[in-house]
Amino acid sequence: MKRPIDIAAPWLLLGLLLAVWETACRLSHVPPYFLPPPSAVAAALVETAPVLAASAAVTFGMALQALVVAFIVGGGLALLVSLSRPVETAVRPLAVALQVTPVVAIAPLVLIWFGLDHADRAVVALAAAVAVFPLFSGVLTGLNSADPDLERLFDLYGASPLQRLRHLRLPTALPFVLEGLRVAVGLAVIGAVVAEFVSGSGATQGLAWRLLEAGNRLRTADLLAALTWLTVMGLVLNAAVAAVERAIARRSGRPLAGG
Repeated sequence: MKRPIDIAAPWLLLGLLLAVWETACRLSHVPPYFLPPPSAVAAALVETAPVLAASAAVTFGMALQALVVAFIVGGGLALLVSLSRPVETAVRPLAVALQVTPVVAIAPLVLIWFGLDHADRAVVALAAAVAVFPLFSGVLTGLNSADPDLERLFDLYGASPLQRLRHLRLPTALPFVLEGLRVAVGLAVIGAVVAEFVSGSGATQGLAWRLLEAGNRLRTADLLAALTWLTVMGLVLNAAVAAVERAIARRSGRPLAGG
């Protein structure tokens, strides 16, 4: 159980940083378009709340869809290639190549495939492409991390591949899957925002479009308000993964660790 000081410490630090920010802006007379004080950002949060809430819901939905697609594709592909070492050797470099390819480079191609009338689908596809590798890598690493002695024991009893997968490899892989999911959650949000930026279309009307709109009008307080919504969204998704991890740990009776 956390001590009160452990709970209060992050909030105290945040309050201190905001107080320093507010004081510095007011004493230095920093132009609001350059860096508004926290009080101006708070006012913008209240003023633009309905618009930002609607845009946050759009971005959240696209990030969630991208995460589901990445989980199905990455996890399914890892499951398939784990059954064959030569297939794994052939597929892994392709997965790495997809991971290191910048999303801005493939965005025009994906937009052509989906069309500007379906910009939201293009954003989901691009965000999924960003988030797929941590899930693929996590699932594959977990499936290949089973105890060799237990592997030999399953061989001794003539276990089928399905039995081996269900009773040995999947339980072993679970901590790695959750760690990959934790990384993929952040990448899905980042990917959705970046994809909306590079799509060049305001059809989705997500938070990225609000950031562009506020930046073009030098409304820095509105821009920081949109960033606040984006940060909260990422924290909520991360907290959801952590809650799932704790629930599984309670059910199994032991903490989950990826290494």
